[in-house]
Amino acid sequence: MLRRLRRIAHHLNPVVSIGDSGLTDAVVAETERALRDHELIKVKIHSESRDDRKAFCTDLAERCSAQIVQSIGKVVILYKDNPEPNPNLSNVLRHTLAGGKG
Repeated sequence: MLRRLRRIAHHLNPVVSIGDSGLTDAVVAETERALRDHELIKVKIHSESRDDRKAFCTDLAERCSAQIVQSIGKVVILYKDNPEPNPNLSNVLRHTLAGGKG
């Protein structure tokens, strides 16, 4: 499953950014909205500290009840299943409907 999600996320652009203010309530709310709409998203973390990036990524996933699919450098891929996904917005469903393998 994770391999399939990584493959789908490969060409996605980050839709949420964590900036100098860190993990704010606004960032969490935007991430939850993006996960509800798209199920699978990339988040860009603008921090030079590897430890800070790891902490932000873990905390964000927990606060959004999402799964960390992959974390490379300053980008983390998050997934949260939506039981009633919008076929026009869900990255996972659009990939499946388009006949994506995996």
